[in-house]
Amino acid sequence: MADDDWTIELGELDEKMGVRILEQSAERVVATMPVEGNRQSFGLLHGGASVAFAEALGSWAAVIHAGPGRSAVGVDINATHHRAVRSGLVTGVATAIKLGRTIASHEVVVTDEDGNRICTARITNLILDAPAP
Repeated sequence: MADDDWTIELGELDEKMGVRILEQSAERVVATMPVEGNRQSFGLLHGGASVAFAEALGSWAAVIHAGPGRSAVGVDINATHHRAVRSGLVTGVATAIKLGRTIASHEVVVTDEDGNRICTARITNLILDAPAP
């Protein structure tokens, strides 16, 4: 199946966070998320929202890499928060580091509307056969 035939279905959390997919392949997933609705009590984009966003992008790319009849589950994620953002849209770009038979690793960079890096995450997914229905 070609990457452009693959459809990512947003999960409940992704929908609540306002995630919008712009580009998708095993090598690169690009999406946006509004800051509004994803802020912590001090009015800043919540660090957990940035990590959930990064995990979604990296996992989606890993699932595309896994292909039909297989799945991907996150086994590790780490993130560094570089600067705060209070409003607008952030963009996440997941770029493949290693696409193997059983492991897929991606770096996810989240930037603000001015291109400033907000967060850098690295996620590793284990590729598994999908469970029988």
